[in-house]
Amino acid sequence: MGRGLFQQFSEDAYIKIETTRLVFVEKNQTKIRADLYQGVVDYFNVGEAQPSRVGQRVVLLASFIGGPCDMQRRFLDAMTLVQDDGRPDIFLTMTCNPKWTEIDDELLPRQSAQDRPDLVARVFHAKLEDLKVQLFQRHIIGVLGSYVYVIEFQKRGLPHAHFLLIMTPRYKMNNPDDYDKLVCAKIPDPIRFPEMHDLIKSHMMHSLW
Repeated sequence: MGRGLFQQFSEDAYIKIETTRLVFVEKNQTKIRADLYQGVVDYFNVGEAQPSRVGQRVVLLASFIGGPCDMQRRFLDAMTLVQDDGRPDIFLTMTCNPKWTEIDDELLPRQSAQDRPDLVARVFHAKLEDLKVQLFQRHIIGVLGSYVYVIEFQKRGLPHAHFLLIMTPRYKMNNPDDYDKLVCAKIPDPIRFPEMHDLIKSHMMHSLW
């Protein structure tokens, strides 16, 4: 019921928690072997000779989500998959729809999906897990060799997931005909596929006005 005010409070509380974690890392650099990072030495090696411009380097642990070490580790993991299984074949995006019945039916009068990030996140997570079952267990688009995905949140609070899918050799897509069997950029026939036609027009087309 707090709407935007409660969301602001939650963000402020999280910032305080994260700040505390950062202060702990800064005060415990010797425990994480920060002396192994030759930041200051490298700084002088590139020609910087003003001591006043040399600061103390703080190294974030790889366990700090979103930090440079964490992002580098994730990037290297993804590149290892590409080296082992080949280039990605499919870039798939799943976007949260604020008009999903599971969300719309639970909103109170005068509430919008943006007022209930808890509800939106739970419903999106449930549908994302179902999508993963369809892709990885039921193989609705073929057998996958490996995959990576990331979840992002739009400014209005709606989450979406981006997948990079690497197919096994039998299901690799090597020419336009292979992609045409899976991807369609046409509006479905309203007579043959009325439900699909309505869904596409409702959720995947934008008005010019």
